[in-house]
Amino acid sequence: MKYKLIISIFIAGTAIASISACSQNPQIDKEETLSAEQIAADKVIDPLAIEYIQLSLEMGEKEEGYIDAYYGPKDYQENAKKEPRDLAALGSAISDLKSRITAIKDETLSKVSQRRKAFLLAQLTAAQTRHRMLGGESLSFRDESLGLFGVTPDLKPLSDYDPILAEIEALVPGDGPLPERLDTFESRYNIPKEKLQVVFDAAIAECKKRTETYIDLPESESFTLEFVTNKNWSGYNYYQGGYNSLIQVNTDLPIRISRAVDLGCHEGYPGHHTLNMLLEKNLSNDRGWQEFSLYPLFSPQSVIAEGSANYGIELAFPDNEKLAFEKEILYPLAGLDPATAEDFDNMQKARRKLAGVRFTIASQYLNGEINRDTAIALTQKYGLVNKERATQTIGFTDQYRSYVINYGLGLDMVKAAMERGNVDIKTRWQRMENLLSEPSLPSDLEN
Repeated sequence: MKYKLIISIFIAGTAIASISACSQNPQIDKEETLSAEQIAADKVIDPLAIEYIQLSLEMGEKEEGYIDAYYGPKDYQENAKKEPRDLAALGSAISDLKSRITAIKDETLSKVSQRRKAFLLAQLTAAQTRHRMLGGESLSFRDESLGLFGVTPDLKPLSDYDPILAEIEALVPGDGPLPERLDTFESRYNIPKEKLQVVFDAAIAECKKRTETYIDLPESESFTLEFVTNKNWSGYNYYQGGYNSLIQVNTDLPIRISRAVDLGCHEGYPGHHTLNMLLEKNLSNDRGWQEFSLYPLFSPQSVIAEGSANYGIELAFPDNEKLAFEKEILYPLAGLDPATAEDFDNMQKARRKLAGVRFTIASQYLNGEINRDTAIALTQKYGLVNKERATQTIGFTDQYRSYVINYGLGLDMVKAAMERGNVDIKTRWQRMENLLSEPSLPSDLEN
């Protein structure tokens, strides 16, 4: 999938470019020898990073869900609650902080601190964009996604996906609308509710086993798994800090057998749980960069987070290893017939070709080109889901808007960076660990 990428952030006529590519930078300059001047200059960023945390937490007081994770000092949270600035004052403070960080000369900083500076500027650009939206400004889908995440997808007309629908049609012949036939076919692969716990436990355990073969995980790491209802998403990771996560899986709709490994990798290993642990350990704890104890949802961090979480599925289960594991372990645990697993797997592979459909529909809907009922109908037709699932998908778009780009576009970008040069699996894992351990931006994936 093609995408457009902002390489530079322009502030008062000055271009601040992302510094180095994580895919080619084995570790963030651990061998770099710093002069006394650089050490002193690097510390200049520390108090500015604290201001960034405080401003972000105050933004979180203006919008529920803006802060996806925070495990830093409680004093900052308490200050944000006790003495919140009004929206106008907050906007001015964000712009002022951004200007002061911009004024720090790159040549005075170490290479790793140049990346830290670029990261903070990108995050503040996203904060400014979200601030404008909270103030009532209406942005186009393109401008919103560029402002919040630094990237935007190239959108295809829905008619471009008609040949893929015809391809899938041939896989499920019969009468009635294709989404209904497909739903009937896929319902044969629902995990019975009473089997969810055992199936997900096995899937997550395998995801972890494959991840820790290549990445050293903190010894004290852990997660809690919960099954919940009344959500517009299928899974969520609430990182708690201290290398602990709460992983929730939504059971409003039947869960297909393929989702066990997908969610186990995406929410757990080497996905969100692993990403947050490595950032906490390597940046927040080891380097003392407190800004990485904070994760604003609407920011370039989400391109990295969602893209790496989705790529983590195929990294942990390359080629046909996911199918083999499902047939041998998960199908029997779920009480499903493994003899038909390949049929379902082939359907999932065909479905992935429709990934861009969601972007096009979201863009049309958020731009006001189509209404909600039409968006749901188009999601049924081109997403090949029943009305319930289509309504849930548009409900997600209602709440998270252009955030939807981070799943497919983020995956494409991370995959391209991790596999650049047709490298072996060990190198891909090393690149993945670097990506999850550094102040990474979408622009780093391009180099």
